Amino acid sequence: MEIFIIFISASIVNNFVLTYFLGICPFLGVSNKIDSSFSLGLATTFVMVITAVASWLINHYILILFNVPFLEYVSFIIVIASMVQLVEMFVKKTSPVLYRALGIFLPLITTNCAILGLALFAVLRDYSFIQTIVFGIGAGVGFTLAIVVMAGIREELEMADIPYPLKGAGITLIVAGFLALAFMGFAGLISA
Repeated sequence: MEIFIIFISASIVNNFVLTYFLGICPFLGVSNKIDSSFSLGLATTFVMVITAVASWLINHYILILFNVPFLEYVSFIIVIASMVQLVEMFVKKTSPVLYRALGIFLPLITTNCAILGLALFAVLRDYSFIQTIVFGIGAGVGFTLAIVVMAGIREELEMADIPYPLKGAGITLIVAGFLALAFMGFAGLISA
């Protein structure tokens, strides 16, 4: 049951993009078409899961063992950059069309703060190995869900009669704000 709660929490209740506002750049930049958004979401999910595994192993078997937890940021960034390079090479080799569609946003997964946030949150919450993997999967599913929902709405907005001052970035930011409010509603009310 605890694993299920971690998954739901990471994917919906504490969605990295719409609750913590991590990973906003690809969320706003790639969410024009559902196909490219879904592909970027899958690539990001893969990197998140691999990063979760690698960062947990590095943290528990190197950093804690040698009493150098201050190297977390550096080691996690190196892991993320390596995983993104792997994904980029794989996508370029297997799907050149997707590689061109994602453009600059594929290598920018490296600087996606949602992935670094995942590694750091897993350490701060002291998750076990299995919990960290589920947390990574949940965070990736949540990122994919957010970016695909945004892409679907933006595709529909292309046909809508939007006032000229709101076209483009204006309406995109308004929609992102409404999505964030909707997802924050999953957290419930916190009494003072």
